[in-house]
Amino acid sequence: MKKYLLSVCYPAGSKQPAPAALQKIMRDVGAVQQEMQAASAWVFGGGLDVPSTAKVLRYKGDKLAMTDGPFIETKELIGGITIVQAPDLDAALEWGRKLALATTTPIEVRAFF
Repeated sequence: MKKYLLSVCYPAGSKQPAPAALQKIMRDVGAVQQEMQAASAWVFGGGLDVPSTAKVLRYKGDKLAMTDGPFIETKELIGGITIVQAPDLDAALEWGRKLALATTTPIEVRAFF
């Protein structure tokens, strides 16, 4: 089975949902994760810390430079990831659809090589 990355995307600069809304989102995401686990589709998943905590490592010549992240300026950020295994893209898209409904944010589905 192929593995797919489901990226949780949200607008850069957006604020965290109100506590009641966040509680519902977390409950719904947990239910989708449990469904993935029961179907033996779930491989790994987790939320990411806020972008301001990121560090970017890059070489300049032979010296390593570290700067505060995020690396790129963008209109959307990745807030978390889930890796699933699925027989085909359609099955992975179905998991992405369920995750988009649970998170209330766009989900990017991308296959691993």
